[in-house]
Amino acid sequence: MRLIPRTLTALTLGALLASPLAAKPALRDVSEIDNALMAIAIADEIRKTCPDIDARMVKALFTINALKSRAGDLGYSDDEIEDYVTSKDEKKRMRAKATAWLKAQGVDAKDKAQLCAFGAAQMDKETAIGVLLR
Repeated sequence: MRLIPRTLTALTLGALLASPLAAKPALRDVSEIDNALMAIAIADEIRKTCPDIDARMVKALFTINALKSRAGDLGYSDDEIEDYVTSKDEKKRMRAKATAWLKAQGVDAKDKAQLCAFGAAQMDKETAIGVLLR
């Protein structure tokens, strides 16, 4: 007889965990969003640093809007999205992440020549970063 209540409890718990009430990860932990935002941040730094490279602002705006839409589709509210992109802590973390990623690519983010050469190579390869630049 005890098996039935335990089974019902397990099923109820399982349903709750699978429901929308279950905690979703922080946006910083959603790699498709976080990595795309990092690409935008790197492209922005390149366009600010390199006089011969400009941004494709319309493309960047479309990309940002697509990310917001995707985050919304994943169940994040406008407030959660806004908090993620405006948080000073998140901006600091993103800068560190981008710097580490660039270093792994052999680029010193503080070296203007390296960063500009990297930007040009990204444009040639039409990468996620390169398509945001011209």
